[in-house]
Amino acid sequence: MKISQDTVVTFHYSLQNTAGEELESSRGGDPSAYLHGANNILPALESALEGLEAGAHTEVELAPADAYGERREGRVQKVPVKHLVYRGKLQPGMTVQLNTSEGRHPVTVTRVGRHSAEIDTNHPLAGQTLRFAIEIVDVRAASADEKAHGHAHGVGGHHH
Repeated sequence: MKISQDTVVTFHYSLQNTAGEELESSRGGDPSAYLHGANNILPALESALEGLEAGAHTEVELAPADAYGERREGRVQKVPVKHLVYRGKLQPGMTVQLNTSEGRHPVTVTRVGRHSAEIDTNHPLAGQTLRFAIEIVDVRAASADEKAHGHAHGVGGHHH
């Protein structure tokens, strides 16, 4: 089966910057899964995977505009620490999750105070050209529940 609208794609990936530094990888763990056509992954990455089948390997390079956008100045703000999700001791340079009314968003801590932190709300990967190495593990038709919910269920996907 080829990757197309309303298919669930299970894949392993590694993500590198242009210097060849590995930023993320699913290898060594469960593969990731997404519902194709439901905007669950970067649109340019989704387009690059269209038509591939299980067993396919591909490499995709995305410019910042096709990935997480360019870095924008003036995106630093002070927030109460209670709005941040993190483990361990909060330190400058950490990527943490910011709880907002639209859900959680990754941010970078720039300064830590007693009850508040200064954060950069640019996506941590903004401004970077990214290289994905992808191995398609499986492609299957999405269930009615997955289509209704707008995401893949099960291993690598969402769990209810």
